Amino acid sequence: MRPSSQPVPGRRFLTALPVFNEVRHVEGVLDEVLRFTPDVLVVDDGSTDGTSRLLADRLERQGDIRVVRHAQNRGYGAALATAFRETLSGGWDGLVTIDCDGQHQPRLIPQFLAAATAPLPAGASPDIVSGSRYLQHFEGDSLPPEGRRRINETITAEINARFGFGLTDAFCGFKAYTRRALESLHVSEFGYAMPLEVWVQAAAAGLRVVEFPVPLLYLDLARSFGGALDNAETRLAYYRSVLDRAEAAVVAAAHVDG
Repeated sequence: MRPSSQPVPGRRFLTALPVFNEVRHVEGVLDEVLRFTPDVLVVDDGSTDGTSRLLADRLERQGDIRVVRHAQNRGYGAALATAFRETLSGGWDGLVTIDCDGQHQPRLIPQFLAAATAPLPAGASPDIVSGSRYLQHFEGDSLPPEGRRRINETITAEINARFGFGLTDAFCGFKAYTRRALESLHVSEFGYAMPLEVWVQAAAAGLRVVEFPVPLLYLDLARSFGGALDNAETRLAYYRSVLDRAEAAVVAAAHVDG
């Protein structure tokens, strides 16, 4: 999907960056993000490398960002759950999420916003615009680590089969969520598997989802997922267990509501 217009006037989206120990990158990424959107939230997930001090100094010096800090590291999903709450409590119309490690390109933020407000063939706008690194090839794309690509492909196919989506990238963190989407999502998976819980809940809520092509950039080929999850087969089994738990929770909630 390629939007041809700017976002509908009057729609206010917050842009949030989950950050943990990104002292080398965060200042430059923020400068770039602020070129394309004026409303930026940083969720500092208990950084210990000087990121927190840098953000506090910037806030005092320039006042051009909002900052929420977790006292301790709680996980990627926990940081995004905080961003969801801040967006809903602040009265925003939606939220864009973008990672702080340099793999996402802030220049695409206006296009995500346009996609989130553009009508679909049926007339309504999307509820979630999800970046996909595999929807289109861009010049300069990275060659993805084989194990990570295989797991993404496997889990994406399973999500499509189980929940009726047509996704090509289940894990991309570059997304735009409307307020309707945020009100339907209740994140309890605080680790890197949080996007999987989102897909299960999105399917249960009947949310409208479109993908938007983004460049494939892997800057941290040695990224750790934490302990045993660095083993590919263990990680794949864990992701499947997250899907199972999320689906069971949705079914249980439906029975209670019914």
